[in-house]
Amino acid sequence: MKVIIAAAGTAGHINPGLAIANKIKQEDNNSEIIFIGTSRGLENDLVPRAGYELKRIDAYGLSKKISIDNLKKLYKTVRGFSQAKKIIKEFRPDIVIGTGGYICGAVISSAHKLGVPTMLHESNAFPGKAVKMLAKKTNTILVSFEDAISRIKGSLNIVYTGTPVKIAKKEYSFEEKKRIIEELGLNISEPIVLAFGGSQGAKRINDAIIKIIEKNLNKNYQMVWATGSKQFDVIKEELQKNKININNISKIKVLPYIYNMEEIMNIVDVIVARSGAMTITEISNLGKSSILVPLPNVSHNHQFHNAKVLEKIGAAKIILDDEMEENKLNNRIEEIILHKNKIKEMGENALKVSTKDSEEKIYKEIKKLVK
Repeated sequence: MKVIIAAAGTAGHINPGLAIANKIKQEDNNSEIIFIGTSRGLENDLVPRAGYELKRIDAYGLSKKISIDNLKKLYKTVRGFSQAKKIIKEFRPDIVIGTGGYICGAVISSAHKLGVPTMLHESNAFPGKAVKMLAKKTNTILVSFEDAISRIKGSLNIVYTGTPVKIAKKEYSFEEKKRIIEELGLNISEPIVLAFGGSQGAKRINDAIIKIIEKNLNKNYQMVWATGSKQFDVIKEELQKNKININNISKIKVLPYIYNMEEIMNIVDVIVARSGAMTITEISNLGKSSILVPLPNVSHNHQFHNAKVLEKIGAAKIILDDEMEENKLNNRIEEIILHKNKIKEMGENALKVSTKDSEEKIYKEIKKLVK
């Protein structure tokens, strides 16, 4: 099988593409797979690191404003269609798969014109512009959330598969859990909150936690806090102003980045995070209670719609970004953490929208299109 995967921009677009590629390779080691991306996004690191070839084309997100810069981007994006068509003609794939971002417009449209079977994977509950625009041109659209189905009009075939993620639910023995917690310098007898904002961190979440520490509000819980690599030193200096040593805070372990995220997510009681599609999928698959702070000013406010998937079934509480502050966050944490039944109930509710065997379901749909 020869496959082209179009994925660009963020890890939320690229990692599902890599998971699909790995599944195809697992099932058929003789498969040939290449990726198409841009010269700017994380694909330039993640795709070669995973061992796949990356071809680059011009593609930009365009605003409605008339400006010289936007006209230049428009010209380059139009040129990207010819570049995509050339790559497809040369590689002669059996299927072309898009996993998100503006790169999909040129690649999926070109494949459709050339008569190549196409597939799109939409990770968010509120589909992006590319998916909506390409719905009629795509043979199969795969969605991560059932809520997305009614928001896609004119598609030939929509299949609910979930999003393939690396983090899975695991049951640890008491001794294993105790080891993980003690390595963090924390106590197994007290509840633990995990707070993170992705690899870059989330400033609103970080600012609220700084104040929680300064006001010593976390009397009833412990915390593992991943600040994001770029924000760690800034936060260290900010705490130092109040003579607080970032490496020696009572009941809080502060890290720039968490490398053993699967272990940590499995052993904590509550998760505080943004609500990107991958995070929502991981939280639901693990069956965790959560407090979600949607990133504002993103396309169609999709993080808010992602968070609503868990909130409406009683699995999560939402704090809007502009309402995020230490007292509200602390109160939301205590509303959950002080009641073991609440932690269990919210976790069980989260499992209701979990998806298992996403890779298997996606591979099954690929095989339907590749005769």
